[in-house]
Amino acid sequence: MRARTRREQLRRPRRSLSVRTRILLSILAATALGLAAAGVASYVVQGERVRAAVDERLLHSVSELKAIAEGQSSDTAPATVDELLKRAIQQLVPSTNESVVGFINDEPALVPSTNLPFRIEQDRALVERIVEEAHQTNVVMGTAKSDPGTLRYVIVPVRVEGDSDTGLYIAAYDLEAELAAVASSFHTYIAVAILAFVLVGAVAWIVAGRLLRPIRLLREAAASSSTAADLTDRVPSSGRDDVSELAEAINSMFDRLQESSQSQRRLLDDIGHELKTPVTIIRGHLELLDPRNAADVEATRHLTIDELDRMSTLVSDISLLAETNNPLFIEPVEVDLASFTAAIGSKASALDPGRTWNVVSAEGLAVFDPRRLTQAWLQLAENAVKYSTPNQPITLTSEIIQARTHSWLELSVRDSGPGIPEEARERIFERFQRLEATRTASGAGLGLTIVTAMAEAHEGTVSLEHADDGGANFIIRVPFRFTPADEDATRGTTTMSTDPTGIPE
Repeated sequence: MRARTRREQLRRPRRSLSVRTRILLSILAATALGLAAAGVASYVVQGERVRAAVDERLLHSVSELKAIAEGQSSDTAPATVDELLKRAIQQLVPSTNESVVGFINDEPALVPSTNLPFRIEQDRALVERIVEEAHQTNVVMGTAKSDPGTLRYVIVPVRVEGDSDTGLYIAAYDLEAELAAVASSFHTYIAVAILAFVLVGAVAWIVAGRLLRPIRLLREAAASSSTAADLTDRVPSSGRDDVSELAEAINSMFDRLQESSQSQRRLLDDIGHELKTPVTIIRGHLELLDPRNAADVEATRHLTIDELDRMSTLVSDISLLAETNNPLFIEPVEVDLASFTAAIGSKASALDPGRTWNVVSAEGLAVFDPRRLTQAWLQLAENAVKYSTPNQPITLTSEIIQARTHSWLELSVRDSGPGIPEEARERIFERFQRLEATRTASGAGLGLTIVTAMAEAHEGTVSLEHADDGGANFIIRVPFRFTPADEDATRGTTTMSTDPTGIPE
């Protein structure tokens, strides 16, 4: 019950944002941060430029006031503070968003006749602040909050030799009005940024959907592929991006799964077919058995044991085929080819001592699994004994085939039998397949299948060729891997023959 509950929890879809939504939110978050940072940085930089321009104009007013005081703009220099301030207010026309006023003896006294955007003298708190901040000899610049808004001002002390009055020339700019253009452009930027944000979101949603479509189709295909028939579905892929490559890889995986599923179905069907015959034979003889007839009991016993042995061999062969899919099935070691070939010849000669066994051996060291290749090579030798012409010689050959890009180790068995018909050459490598002419031979038809599995486990192949003098020539071809000690060694071939007693000559 607990295990079922656990499985149900695992199958239950978790409520979470989809990958497409998470991609969209990530892109929108990055876009929002980028647009906000760009907008704020631009607003700050432009605001600083405006403030610097205001300060520059205020300082320029100080220079012009100094020129008026020295009489550079008229024939004579002003004689009194009042005259100097009047000339300054008349000649220094205020700019847009600028207001000026002249103080005499700490009181506002002179104001331009033009319409000013704001009046400094009307803000009593500002007047008191200006009087308090004013210096007798130095120019003072400051910023103050006032009724008109935020003001940036300059206080210039005015004195004329021989006049006891003291004067102040004050020029001020409305910073908020000066920054209005910057604020307006920032508002425009916000509108454009929002539009760009929406467009980026729409494009990201569409692009993410297109890119993730193969993954979505893959999920749907995986969810619906509960039977072998469902494995025929494939994920559409186009383009050369990573997701398309993933779709192609998934399709290849489905191909392998489909092939594996079909292979398993064929194997189960073949096993059922092969086991059906001995089971039927055993059942039929047991049903007809006369327990009072000792001869009948003994005959049935021998037949039953024989059929059970055949089923046991079949099960062992099937287990071996299943084991070939294990990555640890092959345990390669360094092998001396001459000794290995001689051992195979000695073992093969015991299969039929009355034959002549010719053994042709390569020399050198190679890396492979001797136990598996011994089993495969001897299986071919056993088939040659079963299906070839009796008392005709069989040749076992190990040979190294060297090429420019790679080298091969070939292990062959050549007999002098009737050969394999053209139409049966491919079929004999399939499971439970035997030639009709040789159905009386023992075995379940898995021998060549096992040999093929052994070769493929070594990344090799098994092929069939017709011998020049008739018969069949089966060849196991696996990659030849040199050992470090043998890479520069000289390799040759030796020939050995055995007489009918199986003793090397």
